[in-house]
Amino acid sequence: MTVETYKAARQFLLANRGDYAAAYREFRWPRMDRFNWALDWFDVELARGTLANQPALTITGDGAASLTFAELSERSNRVANGLRALGVKRGDRILLMLGNVVPLWETMLAAMKLGAVVIPATTLLTPTDLADRFERGRARHVVAAAGEAAKFDGFDPALTRIAVGDAPQGPPKGWHSYADLLKAPADFTSDGPTNADDPMLLYFTSGTTAKPKLVLHSHRSYPVGHLTTIYVLGLRPGDIHLNISSPGWAKHAWSCFFAPWIAGATIFIANQPRFNARVLLDAIVANKVTTLCAPPTVWRMLIQEDLMNCRTSLREVLAAGEPLNPEVIEQVEKAWGLTIRDFYGQTETTTQVGNPPGQPIKAGSMGRPLPGYRIRLLDADDKDAEEGEICIDLADRPAALMQGYQQDDGSIAPLTGEVYRTGDVASRDKDGYLTYVGRADDVFKASDYRISPFELESVLIEHPAVAEAAVVPAPDVLRMAVPKAYVTLTASGQPDRATALSIFQHLRGRLAPFKRVRRIEFAELPKTISGKIRRVELRREEETRAAASRRGPGEFREEDFPELAKG
Repeated sequence: MTVETYKAARQFLLANRGDYAAAYREFRWPRMDRFNWALDWFDVELARGTLANQPALTITGDGAASLTFAELSERSNRVANGLRALGVKRGDRILLMLGNVVPLWETMLAAMKLGAVVIPATTLLTPTDLADRFERGRARHVVAAAGEAAKFDGFDPALTRIAVGDAPQGPPKGWHSYADLLKAPADFTSDGPTNADDPMLLYFTSGTTAKPKLVLHSHRSYPVGHLTTIYVLGLRPGDIHLNISSPGWAKHAWSCFFAPWIAGATIFIANQPRFNARVLLDAIVANKVTTLCAPPTVWRMLIQEDLMNCRTSLREVLAAGEPLNPEVIEQVEKAWGLTIRDFYGQTETTTQVGNPPGQPIKAGSMGRPLPGYRIRLLDADDKDAEEGEICIDLADRPAALMQGYQQDDGSIAPLTGEVYRTGDVASRDKDGYLTYVGRADDVFKASDYRISPFELESVLIEHPAVAEAAVVPAPDVLRMAVPKAYVTLTASGQPDRATALSIFQHLRGRLAPFKRVRRIEFAELPKTISGKIRRVELRREEETRAAASRRGPGEFREEDFPELAKG
């Protein structure tokens, strides 16, 4: 099959963006044996079509630049030729560790054209993290900022090192200059066809409960799979799309690479040395951003500004990744007349569940299954249920699903069985809307009641003094376990008895007795390098303390407050 099937599937979703029922019922993943998104879509349809001279990428702040589709096509050709001259071949692994600078997008396109596999990496990685990625990821080449060169000292001398942003004296010793790649010829010729199932991206997961897994995606899974992402984002050709996400993680590829360019939209990046909500809003207004996706943490900062007098060009606003309290949604609706829409997916997939534009939104729900995904909820006995683990039916396997997890020996563990298990739990209402309950590993029982940490955390962060919260089971002689909250306070919050009492009172007014948080500890939360909370560490700490019959520092318990006894 040709790229025409891809174009037809894209056009179908664009045409049915307001008709969820038709889109879900009639959408079919395009079947393609051979496909190279950079060559067959970006170069042919975007760089040489009606959008050729439209900005494809606009960056403000550090590394400011604006490049059209035609310019990025040519520059990525040069980079591909330059990489080939340095020995990069089809199937080679390239670790890409850059911030939001133009060479990141150029290298991604160039690697695709070559058939090389990119291992995206955040600049926050330590030398130890990098050693693991090189060992298990089998990387043979690296493209990184010159200022990060020291992190690679002592690595295999045969490693091809390419530095972005040379000092006046040139690249670091042993490194090639990225600028020299752009001196290569502008015409690129592929060394052969790309099979749709050839490997393209290798992601390391966040590692919230164990060692990071290696997720392998193909030239089919993300380039084709993100058709669902343009649908839920509501992107249109000519849009200016801002997604606030850090390079190195899958969400960056979702909304800062594939989805906007599948739609024919401009990717907009507002770089800041330190996040400032007012500066971001000014950039959104000045650059006429039309679609915005941001994590709830950013939304909570934005509503501290005067949104009422912020006249934007926004049409769609979205959030994903963590609880978003109703107050934020209400304030944005009041100021801009726009409803923040939620959606759900994983590194292993694209957007599985969401609230597409124009559909009724239910408070707290992450939406309904998206076109191309058949979602089942399976209980502990693997029976279909109205609450259970989110699973993807493999009878009609979505193109968006990863090839599998790469094992330490380099082999790929194939997906077997009837379903792919996400490890997340959700409930479903009579209209088919799904509400996130939590990670299967994080859900626990207290007094024989099933507790969703996510639900309790959502209520906790509604308290004005709570910036972040993580709920875990604390061993208890009477109840076997009770919900305990580790709480990080806002700048104005004080880690004292009065604050703990206020939080307990807040929870009592919003939660049934069996769900109440019985213990609170003020502390910084342990996180992965991507910023996800490692509840597994907190659970282990609780077990250790229980065995030693001791409390944590800064811990308060309900029984410490006689004034709560009447509640």
